[in-house]
Amino acid sequence: MPRSRSATAAVALAAVGAVLAGCGSSATPSSSGSAPGVAQDPNAPFEVWTRSTEATAKVYTKIFADFEAKTGVKVDYKPIFADFDKQIQQRAASKDLPDLVVTDTGSLGVFTSQGLVGEIDKGSIAGGGDVVERAWNNGKASDGKYYAIPFSTQAMVTLIRKDWREKLGKPVPKTWDDLLDLATAFTKDDPDGNGQADTYGMLVPGTTDRGYLGWWAASYIWQGGGDILKQDGDKFTVAVDSPETVKAVDFLKKSFCGDPKLIQPGALTTGTNDAHAFFETGKTGIYETGPYMFGRFDKNLGKDKYEVIAAPKGPAGDTVLGEGENIYLMAGSPRADAQKKLAEYLISAEAQTAGMKGDPTPVVRLPVNSKVDVNAVYNDPRWATTAKVYSDSARPFPSVPNFQPFRQQFSETLNSIFSTCGPDSKGDLGKLAENLKKELQTQGMAK
Repeated sequence: MPRSRSATAAVALAAVGAVLAGCGSSATPSSSGSAPGVAQDPNAPFEVWTRSTEATAKVYTKIFADFEAKTGVKVDYKPIFADFDKQIQQRAASKDLPDLVVTDTGSLGVFTSQGLVGEIDKGSIAGGGDVVERAWNNGKASDGKYYAIPFSTQAMVTLIRKDWREKLGKPVPKTWDDLLDLATAFTKDDPDGNGQADTYGMLVPGTTDRGYLGWWAASYIWQGGGDILKQDGDKFTVAVDSPETVKAVDFLKKSFCGDPKLIQPGALTTGTNDAHAFFETGKTGIYETGPYMFGRFDKNLGKDKYEVIAAPKGPAGDTVLGEGENIYLMAGSPRADAQKKLAEYLISAEAQTAGMKGDPTPVVRLPVNSKVDVNAVYNDPRWATTAKVYSDSARPFPSVPNFQPFRQQFSETLNSIFSTCGPDSKGDLGKLAENLKKELQTQGMAK
């Protein structure tokens, strides 16, 4: 993101903070997540938002209905997918946030920096002791305090058109070289047998919206030994221009810019929702994505036509992005008791299991509750693979106060590199590094 846009974003954050402050909100919200000075109607419905598609909204609807039946607390549920973050900001500006939100861990930095959530007392959450500590880290901010309650975790895995691979006589890829060889074969060797040059090796959701290209590329950067930021004690340094990062970016650039091009046409403007269709309609053969896609692809493509593997190893190993969804108790809610009750229910073994049984898409991918057995619930070796990848190889994005500006700028730089196919990745990443150093200083995290 150009510096002018970063500055604009900072002004927007300050404006929202000023709106909340103008209503008398405390600088230190209460442990329930409410900021008492932000007055809301105590008689208003208990409003809950999730970042959801139509399919996942059906799963949440059932979970909330079960919660209502058990507690008598009526939930005014609003599933939102398009412009979720924009709508949150609009509601913050109008001093009328939802009471509780379930969305991805990437929102933690934004919500805490804007004062939209308060500190969580882990010990006060019934059932919190059953939540695995690694999952709790998804709700921990850079100050070491907790501002969200984990709901679901996951790790990136690699999906491959098994029928194409076997037809071409290729092995399951174990290394980057194997992956590149397979992607090239899927592009050049007519794996679907229709006599047309209409297949591509790899599927990439390369839009810069919400930094998606950086989200997709992160695992490959880490596998190459590179990074965006590197932790040094309780501070960070910029690593986006390191030799290892440059090499990893150049490896990815080959797929976008080589002959043949291994990535689907229009990749650099393709969002995640649009990307999925390329895999299930037989246009691409390799997709690094989350396990939430299994159900959809089983129905639309066929379970027997693709396989799920851990990431092929790069020069530095097989590290992948591991993140998930959190429960956020939003500031200003007059319904602190209901917030806490619903959060406690959502992390219970009952709700976690129900969330895993969503058809076709679970809203709980890997459970945060240690009493829920992944293998027993799913009875699916692909989920066992995902759980092992999460346990052995997954890592989150760095714990700075707000990682989104870093991911956004990284995404936009990658998008430019892959679209222009220029020779100077090192120079482009060097320019990015200078901007990221300024962002680290702005957030008070520079070494």
